[in-house]
Amino acid sequence: MMSFENVRLPEIWDATKDTLYMLFASLVFTIICGLILGIILFLTSRRQLLAQPVVYGALSFIINVLRSVPFVILMIMIMPLTKLITGTTLGVEGSIPPLVVAATPFFARLVETSLREVDRGVIEAAQAMGASKWDIVRRVLLRESSPSLLAAVTITAVTLVSYTAMSGVIGGGGLGDLALRYGYQRFQTDVMLVTVVLLIVLVQVLQTIGDALVRRYSRK
Repeated sequence: MMSFENVRLPEIWDATKDTLYMLFASLVFTIICGLILGIILFLTSRRQLLAQPVVYGALSFIINVLRSVPFVILMIMIMPLTKLITGTTLGVEGSIPPLVVAATPFFARLVETSLREVDRGVIEAAQAMGASKWDIVRRVLLRESSPSLLAAVTITAVTLVSYTAMSGVIGGGGLGDLALRYGYQRFQTDVMLVTVVLLIVLVQVLQTIGDALVRRYSRK
């Protein structure tokens, strides 16, 4: 029977705090950047308010490229940018820029998809009433798609949990780093098991909160 003799609660607690910090800091920046990018994608696509095929094509290409690069490789590729922004490529601070760069294109696509689900008739009605483009975005698109956007935030948050775990490969800190250094490199299975369970619990909590918010803001 496993004794968990290698599990040190202070280290587990510190790693959990680091993971939560990385998760929520990167999630905030991802939501801001991804929401703006997703709105631009939607508005510049064909038959939309600011239809610009060239702009949409360029943004779409960049997003597809970033989404196709595995996260571990992306972290290494943008190390100079990370160093420029945070002053370090290691630890919690050094993990946040790669997390944002990796998650923003993913979230932007989800935002674009959510906005496309809004009934075009509602948009046309707002235009007929003289609403400005900004009012249509704020009062029609975002409001009508809010349940879908909340679901997108939940999916992105869960994805970021797995990214934070992978950031341990470059010494990013958190539960992933703990699992790599102790669970894998030192063959401490008990530490590995505890970190995996904590990550599973974190994902379940995020999913439960997200589902509850989606149900609350969905139309009855």
